Amino acid sequence: MTRGDVPIGANPNGDTIAAIATAVAAGAGSVAIVRLSGPAAEVIGRRLFLAPGDQAWDSHRVLYGHVVDPADGRRVDEALLLLMRAPRSFTREDVVEFHCHGGLLAVRRVLELALAAGARLAGPGEFSQRAFLNGRLDLTRAEAIAEMIAARSRRAAELAMAGIDGGLQRRIAGLRERLLDQLAELEARVDFEEDLPPLDGTLVRAELEAVRGELERLVAESRQGELLREGLRVAIVGRPNVGKSSLLNLLSRRERAIVTDLPGTTRDLLESDLLLDGVPLTLLDTAGIRPTDDRVEQLGIERSRQALAGADAVLLLFDLPVGWTAADQELMDLVPEGVPLLLVGNKLDALPPGAAPAEAVPPAPEAPVVAISALTGAGRDDLVAALLGHCGAGELQGLQVALNGRQRELAAAAATGLERSLEAADQGLPWDFWTIDLRGAIAGLGAITGEEVSEAVLERIFSRFCIGK
Repeated sequence: MTRGDVPIGANPNGDTIAAIATAVAAGAGSVAIVRLSGPAAEVIGRRLFLAPGDQAWDSHRVLYGHVVDPADGRRVDEALLLLMRAPRSFTREDVVEFHCHGGLLAVRRVLELALAAGARLAGPGEFSQRAFLNGRLDLTRAEAIAEMIAARSRRAAELAMAGIDGGLQRRIAGLRERLLDQLAELEARVDFEEDLPPLDGTLVRAELEAVRGELERLVAESRQGELLREGLRVAIVGRPNVGKSSLLNLLSRRERAIVTDLPGTTRDLLESDLLLDGVPLTLLDTAGIRPTDDRVEQLGIERSRQALAGADAVLLLFDLPVGWTAADQELMDLVPEGVPLLLVGNKLDALPPGAAPAEAVPPAPEAPVVAISALTGAGRDDLVAALLGHCGAGELQGLQVALNGRQRELAAAAATGLERSLEAADQGLPWDFWTIDLRGAIAGLGAITGEEVSEAVLERIFSRFCIGK
């Protein structure tokens, strides 16, 4: 049995891998785990672990004792050992975990002893790769594990958990099965049409069209999932002293930037990471862009221009009592085409009751306008709603599963293949012409779940994982 050209029942070399499976830092963490997986895991565990009394080495039972150096019997750490015999483990191999004291020295020493006893250091994601190759996980579940580890918000973690539970796998596998059913009907007519009842091409076409529509919806929804996983880099730009740093502090709900009445106070790029309605954001407070002879301020302005070019969205602040100026227009012209732009009129508190801005905001229907007071907080909720809505994050609560970048490319290619199959149907071409691109679409969906995947693709995917997972 294979997944593409990769054999199921991984670990053809019969080796045992080891790695630290928890974050390690000096003075941080009370517990650290060294994980081993492979045929020699239990042998190495018995060699390094001294369990006093009559504790039984049973699978899925925790033992108390000490990790010892077999060279001289010296105790290295007081620890717990967990033995999980195949196939009842994450990798479906024998797995041993040493639960040591946290920090740096003890856990690294335990890993060194495991390597000296015959294990080799695991590569990035190698435990998860073995779990996939041994049929413990499909590829969508394996990738969801990495997404869970990297989640920056509760909603991102919930989305990753849906992937770990198999929500995405079931949806993709269901679409693939529907395409396989149609391919079987078509290929049967190619080879044995005289012996079978006539095939209703209209029904086949309708099913291909329905699957293509579902794939296109998954591709469209993947952008929302990307927002939850990766967040947005939002640049705050505006003329000097218009309130950019005050807005950063308002959205961050803490004093991240120095605020004064002096222009040019912000001379460097300030970043603040936060969550807005479950969406991770990195706010970039930029130096005010203006002519200046101050070399330090010039460097800050240059970084502001770079931040503007690399931002996912831009908040352009202007002074509401003063109104829109030629300098504001020049800044708006610097925003790259296609980047979501929000015009934010600040200093609402400085307007007399019933007063209007000095000049009208320029007509820019693609750029919403929100009035706020960064000083009092008025309009903050309206600004957050407008920003997330303008960036496509307005319907994240109903999102159940979402493709990552690799999966999105494969799904989009499969949808395009089905479109070509539909063109063959519309042209009245023979059945075998329908099947050419249909096979490619089926292979693409199989690559999403790992039913059809090459070793090179696997290496690329799991190389992005952390070591120990």
